[in-house]
Amino acid sequence: MKKDSETRSTSHTKSSQDTVSTPQPSRTAGSNAWQCAIPSSEEERVSMTHGGGGKLSQRLVDEIFLPVMDNPFLHRKLDAALLDCPGGKIAMTTDSYVVTPRFFPGGNIAKLSVYGTINDLAVSGATPLAISAAWILEEGFAISELKQLAEEMGAAAREVGVPVVAGDTKVVDRGRGDGCYITTTGIGVVPHGSDIGPHRICAGDAILISGTIGDHGMSIMAARGGLPISTEMVSDCAPLHELIASLISAGISIHAMRDPTRGGLSSALNELANGVRLGFMIEEGSVPIAPLVRSACEMLGIDPWTVANEGKLLLFVPLGEAEHALRVLQNHPLGQSASIVGRVVEDHPGIVVGKTQFGTHRIVVMPSGDSLPRIC
Repeated sequence: MKKDSETRSTSHTKSSQDTVSTPQPSRTAGSNAWQCAIPSSEEERVSMTHGGGGKLSQRLVDEIFLPVMDNPFLHRKLDAALLDCPGGKIAMTTDSYVVTPRFFPGGNIAKLSVYGTINDLAVSGATPLAISAAWILEEGFAISELKQLAEEMGAAAREVGVPVVAGDTKVVDRGRGDGCYITTTGIGVVPHGSDIGPHRICAGDAILISGTIGDHGMSIMAARGGLPISTEMVSDCAPLHELIASLISAGISIHAMRDPTRGGLSSALNELANGVRLGFMIEEGSVPIAPLVRSACEMLGIDPWTVANEGKLLLFVPLGEAEHALRVLQNHPLGQSASIVGRVVEDHPGIVVGKTQFGTHRIVVMPSGDSLPRIC
């Protein structure tokens, strides 16, 4: 396109029956440059897969948030930030819950918000102290359901012994929400001398999981209805702090922990392997999966390793302590199906490899999307 002085226009007359309207270039106010009426490329927009805990979620963090907010706490990408204070460290975490349906087999959005916050603190080695909760309500939301959810949150807080000490409530216009969203922030204290985190993962470590994977995500799918899968599946929604405390009390040298929520076991393993630049070798036959979950995933073409969990612990300990850690896990109600699933190796740094039951190997990739949107 040319500027004014270089542009010539010609015209000709047509009858009213054959008049043709031709798109003309437009000019931007305050600019001498011509602008094309049709954009050259469509602007990238947020999609549901950006919230799935996979590659697109990582892109949001790495390309949007970290460049403008980067600091030593955010850069570690942990479940909770560890803040120095006299006598030790304070752990702080925040999370939002938008699950649909709000009530599902084994839990609900309010209970999930408490347990999820507790778990993010606990896997950071912290003893949870307090929670704050913000409620985003849509105009028209039933007061009776709000009361029920508030009661569920209160009961969950009393169960774990961690009070809800502050909060906020906002109401949005009808049609601009989905009934109820909850955002929680939790704080906890890390004992003096405790050092648990991905930086301690080293070659030779054993990798354990505290129980069957994929229970939460598949129970949510079943609860949504309209799918030919069993409604007998129940979410594993549960607080992990007492299970972790039993490991610490037993003297297990915990190197790192993670609760594999969005993106499931696959996402959690890939995040950690890439962060420490070591390889993970996983025995696929050792990863516990409930028969109903396995069948449903096979029928729907979903990899159970990518399905969310809300009450499972991924654990890294020295190889010599793996059997002891396994016994401790299996002696707790939440760890009865625990298993040693793999080890950390120096080979293939940053890559998770699964050894199949047929003796072959496959690369376990980071999920690129979310097959089960809004599961937490």
